[in-house]
Amino acid sequence: MLYWLTNLSDGGDFFNLFRYITFRAGGAFFTALVFGFFFGRPLIDLLRRKQKKGQPIRDDGPQNHFSKAGTPTMGGLLILAALAVGTLLWARLDNGYVWVVLLVTLGFAAIGFADDYAKVTKQHHAGLSGKLRLLLGLAIAAGAGAAAAWLHPAALSGELALPFLKDTLINLGLLYVPFAVLVILGAANAVNLTDGLDGLAIMPVMIAAGSFAVIAYMVGNANFANYLGVHFVPGTGELAVFVAALIGGGLGFLWYNAPPAAVFMGDTGSLALGGALGAIAVVTKHEIVLAIVGGLFVVEALSVIIQVLYFKRTGKRVFLMAPIHHHFEKKGWGEAQIVIRFWIIALILALIGLATLKLR
Repeated sequence: MLYWLTNLSDGGDFFNLFRYITFRAGGAFFTALVFGFFFGRPLIDLLRRKQKKGQPIRDDGPQNHFSKAGTPTMGGLLILAALAVGTLLWARLDNGYVWVVLLVTLGFAAIGFADDYAKVTKQHHAGLSGKLRLLLGLAIAAGAGAAAAWLHPAALSGELALPFLKDTLINLGLLYVPFAVLVILGAANAVNLTDGLDGLAIMPVMIAAGSFAVIAYMVGNANFANYLGVHFVPGTGELAVFVAALIGGGLGFLWYNAPPAAVFMGDTGSLALGGALGAIAVVTKHEIVLAIVGGLFVVEALSVIIQVLYFKRTGKRVFLMAPIHHHFEKKGWGEAQIVIRFWIIALILALIGLATLKLR
């Protein structure tokens, strides 16, 4: 919205700053951060009054989790509100990519909110049915995939770019939208599975998002894209503003989610943030790189898949408990130890993912 202040500029005054993505990204970050700090405590107090017993704790989970009984959930609302305010205030609202990613984020947030609401009201860890969640997610992701294919330049529409290779594209044709659905839906659920300990999910999400802010900015700039040998997708640089707002809102939330958490993100936040990462990857034509940058989420999701398939086949378990962060809890690792080590892994993977920009 504030971008339109450039209409008041003669090219050499303060208003000219609003033309620059970097300036507006900084503004979005600080707007979302201040929003999170200012509204965090009132929102937590409201959630605690409304939910009373808070998020239900699984009976089969680690014993130390019972000490968290009564902690409210749906804290993702704080991140999403800060993200929406920062984005709508500072991003160019005539950019289609911004709307695709923002609507995916809010769409998955709605699914997560309904799921959290069902859990809280029933006081049971089972929320919406898996089939309903899947169908709603499929619809949102398919719409985003189709919109991205329509917005992409003709030479890139329906194409899959490969990391480490210059000027290499695979034409997926009609399979592009199903592939985009797999990326977006997979990312949403992978982040959702990772959100099991205080602060475990939000920091890796911010690290991955920060990596994609760099990718989006480079891919959206013709000079940088040509220098790095990546495919130029005009307009994607504006997503750096969205990501900056996400990181600002995430830090505001982490202030209250740091152990011991005053509020849980809930499916409201985890599904939304995962969907956002998937949508950004699709829009920037870096879908495969997401599997590297978000490798921690991939491992968490794979641990669940492996556990379920192996148990159905043999009746035995590969891990003491899945997702894998619970496995380490069962082995005696402290919660802070797991969280910080997983943050370190997320940072290393993000750096490897960013290296794909140059290693071609």
